[in-house]
Amino acid sequence: MEREELQAIPGVGAKTADRLAELDDTETLLSAGDVAGLAKAPGISEGRAARIARAAIRHDHDDSGDFLSTPRARELYESALGLLQERAVTEYAEKRLETFYPSATESRIEEVRAFARQAVEREPSDEVVEALGGVEPLEPPRDVRVRDRCLATNDAEAYSAAREAVPEMSVELVDDARGIADLARGYSTVVVLDEEFSGIDVEGEVRVEPAALEEPERLVPERTLAFFARNRDRLRAAAAVHRAADLDAPCDVEALDEALSRLNEDGTVAGDETLDKLEDALDDLDAAVSMAENTANDRLREAIEERDVTIEGADLLSLVERGAGVDSLLDRELADEYADAIDAARNHLADALGLDDYESMARQAFGDDPTFPVEHDERVVSQLREELNAERDRRAAALKRELADDLREMRDPADELVDAALELDVELAIARFARDFDCTFPTFEGRGFEIRGGRSPLLDVDFAAVEPVDYGVEGVALLSGVNSGGKTSTLDLVGLVVVLGQMGLPVPADEARLERFEALHYQAKTQGTLDAGAFESTLREFGSLVEGDRTRLVLVDELESITEPGASAVIIAGILEALEESASTAVFVSHLAGEIREAADADVTVDGIEAVGLEDGELRVNRSPVKNHLARSTPELIVEKLAEEDGDALYDELLEKFEATQQAE
Repeated sequence: MEREELQAIPGVGAKTADRLAELDDTETLLSAGDVAGLAKAPGISEGRAARIARAAIRHDHDDSGDFLSTPRARELYESALGLLQERAVTEYAEKRLETFYPSATESRIEEVRAFARQAVEREPSDEVVEALGGVEPLEPPRDVRVRDRCLATNDAEAYSAAREAVPEMSVELVDDARGIADLARGYSTVVVLDEEFSGIDVEGEVRVEPAALEEPERLVPERTLAFFARNRDRLRAAAAVHRAADLDAPCDVEALDEALSRLNEDGTVAGDETLDKLEDALDDLDAAVSMAENTANDRLREAIEERDVTIEGADLLSLVERGAGVDSLLDRELADEYADAIDAARNHLADALGLDDYESMARQAFGDDPTFPVEHDERVVSQLREELNAERDRRAAALKRELADDLREMRDPADELVDAALELDVELAIARFARDFDCTFPTFEGRGFEIRGGRSPLLDVDFAAVEPVDYGVEGVALLSGVNSGGKTSTLDLVGLVVVLGQMGLPVPADEARLERFEALHYQAKTQGTLDAGAFESTLREFGSLVEGDRTRLVLVDELESITEPGASAVIIAGILEALEESASTAVFVSHLAGEIREAADADVTVDGIEAVGLEDGELRVNRSPVKNHLARSTPELIVEKLAEEDGDALYDELLEKFEATQQAE
């Protein structure tokens, strides 16, 4: 995507657009809501990626994003999102679920419904869920540095290109073959970029590869190995998810697992016996040389102590005159013993190194000339160390290239493997949500809403104990009922079903029919009477709701609390009349249903959550609102109970007044 197109997405500025432009196929990542892919852009966190993806989706569907019109409507969405996120295993899935939001746009709703219908068919088994616990988005390797190899060139442009393409390696400018020879003495391998040096004959490993920069990954196998080493556990977890969920993997997961088993955590190659021997030999070289010396000296000391050496005066005088010392005495008197001691030292060093190819050089570390105490030849040991180092580096490099070649082919499939596992977690979160709350997909048709067997997961009780609710409204209705009878929870259920349905997700009900609303306006219960300014602001808000022809769902909980009851009834009646004439669907919860109906100039539907009686001081309630029924109040129920139990004339008279009032209304 062009930078200008990216900046057209709400919330994406110039700097963010530049970062996103560095990604491959940014357009696909945005349209798919691929949070993990977007988070690979430099400086973009998963949370930021989720917000960008959501904004891009809205932009693609020409979605204004103002469906949630009030704080309470947004709280319902956050509660619904929270229930989904609680069922995700990975942090990625939690962020990815944030790209689902209630929309008024049919194309977006249907897009998510197609995804969710596939998701609910998934089986969230314990094995899959456990495997998902180790899956995270893949991360780039930390800084990789290569110190045993270098690039060489005599061309300034090639030098600059090499430094940019292969920042992990040293790049050296050379004038001639002598400069290359100097580099070969300090590096195990020198890769020359200039064809003019083909056929160069210098000591050390020198490779002339003019096309080397075309495939920098082959020059630096550590780059590939570091990536797979850093992400080894995540890849194995993703492979386990594919096996447990029986997903089609983008690569041979067994081959991937085998290749990863050959890789150490630090990016070095594991499991090569020869390399291990070379490394052990280098680590133990000084100790082995010292032990070999001790072996020879112990033998010589023992031989000297066991023998009586006699030197006649003439011989002693002759040796002294020639300036001879103990070496000459050893050569004359203990030649065989010395030879045995040196042979023991050589054998010990060769055995300790355990490398047949270096046995001859190891034996040269102890010379034939007699000395006491026996000492190694430091020049030979230094040369041995250098050759062991060079051989180790060459073998390690060859093994790295071989393993990196195997893994390089799996680089893109590895991304796909992890992405598929992470996306599965998103699907399984939806599947678990649908199972946990007995959800179904709503239909979108007609006006208003109709919910059958709806149960709210937002109630502070075990979901299995929630009583199902049937309720539907086409147009405008007042919802009456006793205190604590479930009026507010019914509003919450309606709002939650609409939010989830317009997210494209299944809803907690046996059946649900919804109008595709353009906005949800949920006015929560006000705590106390509002002051004049707040009261005016609230009225202005309702004034905007009756303008235009938008198909809103308006849910209002006890609006009468904003001012005095008498004035409230008149105001609510007027608002209901205006909403009735608009395209909106509305449910107003009120304890003033009778007064409001009386104040209204048109017929106002009143539904009631009916309390069927008192039992041990507790209300027994039919949670499903009864259509066209003004529910009795709690005081009336208590009076009725007293009239039945006590037979006092006062209770009968009070009960008659309640009935007369209802008939008048």
